[in-house]
Amino acid sequence: MKTLCMDSAHKHLVIALIENGQIKAASEKECWKKQSETLFPELMNCFQSAGWSVDDIDEVVISDGPGSYTGVRIAMSVAKVLCSTKNIPLSCISTLQLYAGLSEHTYVLLDARSKRAYFAHYHLGKPIGDEIVTTLDEIANMTSAKPYRVVGDADLLHREKENISLAENFCALLPYARKIDNIHSLTPRYLKDNDAYKVK
Repeated sequence: MKTLCMDSAHKHLVIALIENGQIKAASEKECWKKQSETLFPELMNCFQSAGWSVDDIDEVVISDGPGSYTGVRIAMSVAKVLCSTKNIPLSCISTLQLYAGLSEHTYVLLDARSKRAYFAHYHLGKPIGDEIVTTLDEIANMTSAKPYRVVGDADLLHREKENISLAENFCALLPYARKIDNIHSLTPRYLKDNDAYKVK
């Protein structure tokens, strides 16, 4: 099984080509607001590195948010066209789940601007409670109760940012991906009003 994984929901563009549980090629670049112009060159580079062509792909897995209003739609649009054209499955995972991976108790924090952030608590790939968007002050109070790992934009809480491999997390989380039955009805998952996303 050859799987194309893509994430463009936040600051990074992530592409991973995975075959039978092994990463064959990957690209992780911080390119805030430049994912659309970066995606296809990086995708072609990954195909070349793995020796794959588009016709080799058996399935696509993407993150479906929360994240940037425009960013989430970039990978999603490419995935929907590809899966519809090739008639192959499309599956999704949460952007916050992608950052947490399969780690034990982990807080995920991604900047939502205006002193707010997307926030979730994950344990071994599963959410503990709901994914929310709330103020940094509220998140600081919630995270102070337990000394758990914080990933993503940890610097917003004045913590050191941890380097993580989102490509490796994609690989580990493939069993948790949710298959989309109707590709055409798939829309990004947002945790706040769309109008708020447009002020970037």
